[in-house]
Amino acid sequence: MTHEFDGKKYEKASAHQKEWGERLIAEVGLRGTESVLDLGCGDGALTAQIADLVQEGVVLGIDASQGMIDAALSKERKNLTFCKMDINELSFRERFDLVFSNATLHWVKDHNQLLKNVRLSLRPGGRLRFNFAGDGNCSRFFSVIREAMARDEYQSFFSGFAWPWYMPTVDEYRALAESTELQHVHVWGENADRFFPDEQSIIRWIDQPSLVPFLVSVPEPVKNAFRNFVVTRMLEETKQNDGTCFETFRRINISAAK
Repeated sequence: MTHEFDGKKYEKASAHQKEWGERLIAEVGLRGTESVLDLGCGDGALTAQIADLVQEGVVLGIDASQGMIDAALSKERKNLTFCKMDINELSFRERFDLVFSNATLHWVKDHNQLLKNVRLSLRPGGRLRFNFAGDGNCSRFFSVIREAMARDEYQSFFSGFAWPWYMPTVDEYRALAESTELQHVHVWGENADRFFPDEQSIIRWIDQPSLVPFLVSVPEPVKNAFRNFVVTRMLEETKQNDGTCFETFRRINISAAK
């Protein structure tokens, strides 16, 4: 299942995702001539940074959310394009020197197929570099959202609900990646726990993207009540004495080559 996001709101709520992505981009060491695919490009801010570094190359950003693509399109230029596409439907063949993804792939359930598709999309010697959420991520939000889903007034709306994320342990993901035909596989974890500077910053993050896959199951007359319950409980669970709000962010990193 794909989810629809508000790209403009995401631009204002994704400071930490962009911090992680900027580190990844700096680490990759682009030469300037590569063909690059950005999986889950979101509002396109990081994709545009990559395009700045490959002036003699080309960059394609894909995302399954039309709202994200709408926010990204204004950043298009000669060597940068965006396309609405589900990551699960990748069908490129030996087209890219680098497949990049930041803070997205926990939305993809079947990583065995993902890694196979990414390998097929890479040119010989091409590389992949991903960062996404792993086991232990968002422990406070997950506790609060499960509490909300279990309440008498909301429980019936989540009958048959499928948890939207795949967040493996480092060992699980390393074993999966090493079972593919990828070469030079390196998988490691990262503690990226974050203090949001104030209530409004964590509320923006709760609204976009965290609550999106849950609100679609809640009928319109009670959406606001459900959302407000989650926000209130999250502030109770995360707010610190200095006014900041703490949440756990645990990351899986992988680099590999074809």
